[in-house]
Amino acid sequence: MKRRSFIKGIPGATITTMLAGQEVYAEHSNPLLQALHGMMYDTDRVLVIVQLSGGNDGLNMILPIDQYANLKAARTNILMPASSILNLTDKTGIHPAMSGIYNLFKDGKAGIIQSVGYPNFNYSHFRATDIWVSGANSNEYLDSGWVGRYLNYEYPNYPVGYPNNVMPDPLAIRVGDGVGLGLQMMGVNMGIAINAAVDPVDLTGNIFKDPAAANYTGKELSYVREVQRQTDKFGDVIVSAYSKSKTLSAMYPTNNTAASLAGRLKIVARLIAGGLKTRIYWVSTGGYDTHSAQVDATDQTKGAQADLLKGVSDNIAAFMDDIKLMGLENRVAGFTFSEFGRRIKSNASLGTDHGSALPVIYFGKNILPGVIGANPTIGTNVTVDSNLPMQYDFRSLYGTFLSQWFCVPQASVDALLFKNYQKIPILNPQNCLSTATHDANANSGRSMIKAYPNPFVHKTRIDFESNGGYVRVQVIDNRGSLIQTLISRDLIKGSYTADLDLEGHSNGVYYVRWENDAEVQVKGIMKVE
Repeated sequence: MKRRSFIKGIPGATITTMLAGQEVYAEHSNPLLQALHGMMYDTDRVLVIVQLSGGNDGLNMILPIDQYANLKAARTNILMPASSILNLTDKTGIHPAMSGIYNLFKDGKAGIIQSVGYPNFNYSHFRATDIWVSGANSNEYLDSGWVGRYLNYEYPNYPVGYPNNVMPDPLAIRVGDGVGLGLQMMGVNMGIAINAAVDPVDLTGNIFKDPAAANYTGKELSYVREVQRQTDKFGDVIVSAYSKSKTLSAMYPTNNTAASLAGRLKIVARLIAGGLKTRIYWVSTGGYDTHSAQVDATDQTKGAQADLLKGVSDNIAAFMDDIKLMGLENRVAGFTFSEFGRRIKSNASLGTDHGSALPVIYFGKNILPGVIGANPTIGTNVTVDSNLPMQYDFRSLYGTFLSQWFCVPQASVDALLFKNYQKIPILNPQNCLSTATHDANANSGRSMIKAYPNPFVHKTRIDFESNGGYVRVQVIDNRGSLIQTLISRDLIKGSYTADLDLEGHSNGVYYVRWENDAEVQVKGIMKVE
């Protein structure tokens, strides 16, 4: 029986609202409906990651105007005139193509973190990307991403039991690229990848739907089929969420350089507005490997990188405008990153070569804006090997968002990142959510209450869990009336058993409702002759 049909069939149920494409019913006098309604709550905060693939020249994006003379000596053929630079502060400027980020900065909705990196830089695109997305040291190789580990912390039972009432949607969505290491946890994809929001993961004819697949056995194939089943369902909810909203901002670029990123951020905004409870959205744009023709020979404010910077700046500004018009900006924050920066000294091809630290742009209504950190020092004896030293470890960026945006306890942040990294003052630590949402997420997909035997004649055994705190276990009949309370008191963390005797009660469907602080689960049982 479909859940919607079941709720409709309960006496006294009335339609109250729509949530994620499902009709939600409530009847305050009906304990079962209260329990089911209590399992549905609004989505919480969202993080948008914008990856600039190729190694962005941060010194041509965020410029140390207080050291312009030394920078000019090192970049004689690519540095733009000082008069062209947009001043963020009296010491720091931004590329003139980035008026979108400049305006967000002036509005207090964007900030800059100077010289982000890690000790002992790696200059390979592939290895450096792995380091950034996994959160590894330069000399270690991890089989999980930093986001994948966080999502495993938040939803430790995934993928078993998903989707479910607590988390019916993808944990993370990457738009326009494969899932990648960043969203993995030891071989398990903690998110999904889509290329479009209309029929994004059509699996027609897949082995889960193929009746012949029933002849196959084996845990590996079962796992693949389970993942395909989930992906197909997630595709349905993505289409549903996307169809409930529309793009409201007219600011998105339409030129070829920026159009693909515009399309991806439009999808992200519409999925958030459509009610998905997805935590992480990841988009990327490439072309930043500017060894040559980074700038125009006759106008250093223009060129390949200027087009890229304008595209990402205009798109983030449009996305921020979109979510503001949608009424979502209190819930959304994000940042940019690239696998490395470029060398201080330009090369003879009007370009720059692989380097080390680079600035990160962060954005959102609820950030603490500003330029974080000092301008990188540009010396007078710059050589082709000269590089920028790290000021902030990139894992400090991750840890700050985990602890002060997603409100992960510090001990858990340290475990997820394998070390205690400093916090960067880019978010208000007082803006955290309560732990109730995390507690519900952590048990999502995990059955906290079981009955055996089920069906039963007169008696059955109820096994249930306590996470510590007040536990209530109730029995409710098919009309929604409370007929028995098996337990109602404080219990320490652990497993418990209670006997249920329904002799003298009618045959049919009953429900066992488990409550532990803010969490609720309901299990159907059946009494038979």
